[in-house]
Amino acid sequence: MSGKHYKAHEVSCCIKYFIFGFNIIFWLLGVAFLGIGLWAWSEKGVLSNISSITDLGGFDPVWLFLVVGGVMFILGFAGCIGALRENTFLLKFFSVFLGIIFFLELTAGVLAFVFKDWIKDQLNFFINNNIRAYRDDIDLQNLIDFTQEYWECCGAFGADDWNLNIYFNCTDSNPSREKCGVPFSCCTKDPAEDVINTQCGYDIRAKEDSEQKTFIYVKGCVPQFEKWLQENLTVVAGIFIGIALLQIFGICLAQNLVSDIEAVRASCLFT
Repeated sequence: MSGKHYKAHEVSCCIKYFIFGFNIIFWLLGVAFLGIGLWAWSEKGVLSNISSITDLGGFDPVWLFLVVGGVMFILGFAGCIGALRENTFLLKFFSVFLGIIFFLELTAGVLAFVFKDWIKDQLNFFINNNIRAYRDDIDLQNLIDFTQEYWECCGAFGADDWNLNIYFNCTDSNPSREKCGVPFSCCTKDPAEDVINTQCGYDIRAKEDSEQKTFIYVKGCVPQFEKWLQENLTVVAGIFIGIALLQIFGICLAQNLVSDIEAVRASCLFT
């Protein structure tokens, strides 16, 4: 063309297939999370009775799998297909979506640091609300038991928080065998016992406070979580920084690929 030569642009195969490979794994993990969530709901009969979703008074852990799986599925699909097909719309969507998630994480971190007391109150409310619904959902029950066993705690701020549950409260009108007790996950563990004694918490809160310490954890899960966070602050901060760097890296790679694709298409107009 009239002696003019234009520099040829090429899409970087390394960036293209790196984004594709990374996101295909991300996408498959999203599918797995969604599959686990839907399977759990199917086992509980939720899929055959959708209205039962609102029946649970507490938090259904299945939502974690569905929400996380859904986000991973959408991001993985956009990044995978966008890179493979050199689709700038999907790649831009991937970048913007990832950027929004990064911004929300950053905002949540800042707000959690600034409003620590409010976060503590909300955590207390969340735990107590789920204590009320302890027997309503097996997944919630397992989550609470795991939390109390892992952090060696009982209730939000103490074992008496279990008075909020209709099966464990100490009222005279409570006919439950678990009256004035706590779940087995509140019990201190005996290394000599191979089988978990699920009745170890029965009537335990009817005893004196000094005697309770021998059999159950008396510290609440909120202060125990705070203690754990302080002891593992470096590890937690490192994980969050690593995730943030991965997100920034993903955004930069996607934008670089978009620039390459647009440059190639622009150069084609002049050849």
